[in-house]
Amino acid sequence: MRTLVDLGDTQVQELDALSKKEKRSRAALIRQAIDDYLEKRRSKREDDAFGLWGERKVDGLVYQERVRSEW
Repeated sequence: MRTLVDLGDTQVQELDALSKKEKRSRAALIRQAIDDYLEKRRSKREDDAFGLWGERKVDGLVYQERVRSEW
């Protein structure tokens, strides 16, 4: 899918220099940058949920068994 993005002159110049250095197209560099950004954001969302139970005073297994016994 094609997408139009406006970049500043400095960004284009730096992308071109990096493109020559790494022997990769500008588009490939931009795709990689977007992949890296999305992965970083995805990891952050997963980390935000880690340890949510930690401040509760009830043991997780005890809570689970109590709730299931209500069924």
